[in-house]
Parts: sequence; C-alpha cells; structure tokens
Amino acid sequence: MARIRKEPNRYWSKEDKLKIINEVLLNCKSTEQVAKEYDISGGMLRNWIIKYNQYGEDSLVNQKKPGNPLMKYSAKKNLTDIEKLQYENMKLRIENERLKKGYLVKGDGLVVVFKK
Repeated sequence: MARIRKEPNRYWSKEDKLKIINEVLLNCKSTEQVAKEYDISGGMLRNWIIKYNQYGEDSLVNQKKPGNPLMKYSAKKNLTDIEKLQYENMKLRIENERLKKGYLVKGDGLVVVFKK
C-alpha cells in the first residue's frame, strides 16, 4: 500500500542515511520496521542499502541536479564577449530543438505555438 504524503519531499543528509542504514545492518532490524520508524518508504531504504553495499559511504551523498543553463548568463549584468557568444549559442540551440519538436517560436522565444 502506498503512503500518501501531503508535505514536500524531505532532504536526507549522508549522515542521516548512514544512521538509518546502520540500524538495519548493525542492529539487525528489518527494513520495514526501520522504514516505519523513520516514516520513509521501504523501497527507498533498500536502495540506500544496495548503494551502500556496492559503492560505500560516498554513494549516499545527494547528487546535484542540473539547473537551467541559461540562468548563469541571464542573471549577470555585464557579460564578457565569450559569455555573450555562449549565451547566444545556447539560445539558438534551444530554439533549434524546439523547432525540431514542432514548436513555432515567435520573437524572443517567450511566445511558443505548437504547429499542427
């Protein structure tokens, strides 16, 4: 049975994950029991244990998610010539991908219409 959560996703640090994993591995508790104790899904706990067994402690560190690559250029006021070229190049690549997918881009790209 799936758990229904109304609050946003929680962040688990490497230390928290290690503490929870050690309760299963060292204290010989079941994954279901520990998962209920910490209010996490059993599948997520099992994935943490598998990663820990295969790759060690370093695998428990949260990976950075890629953000919007255009933001590093659009947030700056004074761009160097190279940064201006990289920004323009990236905008053109995005426009090219949109056109491949069938989007019709008008003006600066803020208005997007789907071609039929």
